[in-house]
Amino acid sequence: MNPKRRKVLIMGAAGRDFHNFNTFFRDRAEYEVVCFTATQIPDIEDRVYPRVLAGDLYPDGIPIYAESRLSELIKKNRIEIVVFAYSDVPHAYVMDKGSEVMAYGTDYWLLGPRSTQIKSKKPVISICAVRTGAGKSQTTRRIAEVLTEMGKKLCVIRHPMPYGDLAEQIVQRYEKVSDLDKYKCTIEEREEYEAHIVRGTTVFAGVDYGKILDEAERDFEIILWDGGNNDFSFYKPDLSIVVADPLRAGNEMTYYPGSTIFRSAQVVVINKMDSAKPEEIAIIKDNLTKYNPTAIVVEAHSLLTVSDPDAIKGKRVLVIEDGPTLTHGGMKYGAGTVAAQRYGAGELVEPLPFATGSILDAYEKYPHLKKCLPALGYSAEQIRELEETIKNTPADLVVSATPINLSHVLHIDKPMVNVDYRLKEISKPDLKEIVTNFINSLNK
Repeated sequence: MNPKRRKVLIMGAAGRDFHNFNTFFRDRAEYEVVCFTATQIPDIEDRVYPRVLAGDLYPDGIPIYAESRLSELIKKNRIEIVVFAYSDVPHAYVMDKGSEVMAYGTDYWLLGPRSTQIKSKKPVISICAVRTGAGKSQTTRRIAEVLTEMGKKLCVIRHPMPYGDLAEQIVQRYEKVSDLDKYKCTIEEREEYEAHIVRGTTVFAGVDYGKILDEAERDFEIILWDGGNNDFSFYKPDLSIVVADPLRAGNEMTYYPGSTIFRSAQVVVINKMDSAKPEEIAIIKDNLTKYNPTAIVVEAHSLLTVSDPDAIKGKRVLVIEDGPTLTHGGMKYGAGTVAAQRYGAGELVEPLPFATGSILDAYEKYPHLKKCLPALGYSAEQIRELEETIKNTPADLVVSATPINLSHVLHIDKPMVNVDYRLKEISKPDLKEIVTNFINSLNK
């Protein structure tokens, strides 16, 4: 290696970190990316970013270590630049890590949209959120519905979740539910992909988003970017939409990088109007007035439907919620808890005393969780631990508010009802009008 190359460490969580490398560092001989660190997602370290992705400058690939070794790695490798590249964390956390890094004299970088976004040949609509669990997936489904009604050939490109063999996950294309098994998807991946697939929408994901875009552009005329966490789009959007969550009012100004897209989005959807307090909604509107006064505001409800609401009444209920929403998303409850209470559950059974393995570890890491179970399934072992936790919990009924039917991937020994949720706009202009105007503007 050229000794003059600046030594770089990229802090990530198997998503934005790889994209930043691919778009900014991969073929630049003035930098040497020594390693990645990984956090936030269980068991994604101790891998290698393979040569097939890393390129000719990295014949042995690039090692990935646990972020807990950050200081050790900086000192051992004489790192000159650390790049922070993951999302859904408080601003104070970002700068706490920056202070740790800069204490060694090392530069601390945040790479923004201009350095990392790829320009598509086709129109791109990005749907992002200020926090995990705000409702971006249901918003993406609503926009896909509008475009399909207009006769447009669209696809969804989803923010990455490459938790397995990276060389096998470079480009993934999902058109059938069976493709979820083909690509050995985790519960978290299924939650994001399946709802689109069953509606007839093709989904792309993977690791190299330049190659993913090349394939998508060949077959589709409009690209929908379905964001992950509160990250900004990997592609330069022609129409940018962000979903704000009044149940976590104020987070739109205090979380990275959700505040970035809140300030820059063309359209802001204020979701969950049906469950938020007026003063919570007012906080978001006041922040829009101060920081993004030109944004179009769409007010919306998140409507719940339950597969068998009568089954809930009077029962001892175990509520299972979307995992990331509860863990790093910071929510104490989700749609499952709302549905259980709305339809008269006799008791919400606390699963913590019955949790095992990594599920118990999650409760220790996220102490705000109490009366619901996060649907964590990042590995076969964790899925078994989730099954065991459900089996051990003395409940009459499982109320599952994950975006998929968990019985397709778990062996559950209790009856289960499923909770679904969809976006319903209650203000004008609504998303149909906004998207229609956008499409019409392309033809002028």
